[in-house]
Amino acid sequence: MRPELTGNLRRPSRRDMLRMGGLAATAAMVPGLAACGGGGGGTSGSKSEAKLQFMYWGSAFEKTAIEKMLQDFDAKHDDATVQAVHVPGDYQTKVNTLVASNSLPDVAYMDAPTAYRLAEQGKVVDISKYIKKYPQLSGRKPDNFFWYDDGKTCGTPGASEITLLWYNKDIFSGAGVDLPPAEASKAWSWDQLLETADKLTLDQSGKRPSDSGFDSEKIRQFGISAPMSTQWTWYPLVRSNGGDIVDESGKKFTLNSPECVEVFQNLQDLIYKHRVAPSPAQLGGGDTGSNAPTTTVQLQTKRVAMAIDGQWVLLDMAKSNLKYGIGVLPSYQEPITMQAGSCRVLSAATKSPEQAIELYVYSVDGQNSDLFQQGLWMPVETKYYADDKAIDSWIKNDAHPPEYRTAAVDYRINNAVRDYSQGLRNMPAISEVLTPALQQIETGKVPAKKVLDELKDKVEPLLQGWYPTPSSL
Repeated sequence: MRPELTGNLRRPSRRDMLRMGGLAATAAMVPGLAACGGGGGGTSGSKSEAKLQFMYWGSAFEKTAIEKMLQDFDAKHDDATVQAVHVPGDYQTKVNTLVASNSLPDVAYMDAPTAYRLAEQGKVVDISKYIKKYPQLSGRKPDNFFWYDDGKTCGTPGASEITLLWYNKDIFSGAGVDLPPAEASKAWSWDQLLETADKLTLDQSGKRPSDSGFDSEKIRQFGISAPMSTQWTWYPLVRSNGGDIVDESGKKFTLNSPECVEVFQNLQDLIYKHRVAPSPAQLGGGDTGSNAPTTTVQLQTKRVAMAIDGQWVLLDMAKSNLKYGIGVLPSYQEPITMQAGSCRVLSAATKSPEQAIELYVYSVDGQNSDLFQQGLWMPVETKYYADDKAIDSWIKNDAHPPEYRTAAVDYRINNAVRDYSQGLRNMPAISEVLTPALQQIETGKVPAKKVLDELKDKVEPLLQGWYPTPSSL
């Protein structure tokens, strides 16, 4: 399962569209969080007022929670009913069809590039005029909005996600290996990660890559999974090493800098030099790994001991019988994770703008969905990170392990950088070039430096700068 995001370079699940968004609420900071239930999201009723539509993607768990949220909205609003429009696959095609017929639902999930495009075409509402009116919006940081022009924003995420290091506790205890650190200040170096991954990689006879006679053709357990063709893996590591995909202007390609090359070569070497990480084919997902088992399944079956993946994995982990743990990513120059969330948009074609904005605000309000407490989503509003009571209101439950506070909450607050694809212009065209290049590195056929150097002349003409983000709301 995955979040509401954009610009991802492979894996059409949650990595490709960061769907965001947990158990019954405590009486602390989030009094409105309620237990999940079924239902149709207000598709019927006696109301004759505004008929709204809310379109979204997501798994069965997310569908149940969203429908419950929309039913609650119906119950609290006498002037509107809401129809839930769940699109579990090929979301972009559905969006394009609806836009072409000028029938985009009143409120909808949207990946960032599409949200920007629709805003520039006048298809979605600039919600900046509503920010100060609603505390659910004003209680956010400027970079929690998608600004497509000076002072104009096409939306905000319903939730947030970050990259984490997941692991199987039984594998570590069985091997007598220290657990990954759960505090940014104690993050492993790359060499420490590599040393640990070697200890946890085993061939069919139980030998490690550093042992004489290790059979790299018959590996039954890999130390780590680190898919490099998704920015959830490589971007936080590149930023940790002082690199970035472009410069501050957003018009100069810098992914071939020595700092970036080092990260990509290290990731490639995990697979083909050190033999501690699986190639896409070894994970069972074909040449690109697009059909590979989920991280939860990989850890549960002991195919891998550790895996780099998003926070959203917690929902599946918590519902499994796996003894899992969470750690921070390895650090180069400084500990860094990546933060992202997909955009919620308000259709400019809505026939009921007053009720539609009320639905919009309700849908991004952290107290109106239990997916935060279930582990799928992290809140966006700053009040949920304000103090211990506020944080406990969504993490003090069985779904969140004890180390979650430092490994995820503190990590997001103090060490997160925004995913470049949420603010860089012309991302669809850039991704078309970037994706196959990074997949080429992942095949191991070409050194990282050669691929990244050749990318410069292909990507740089496509660069149009960053979308503007104001310093304050």
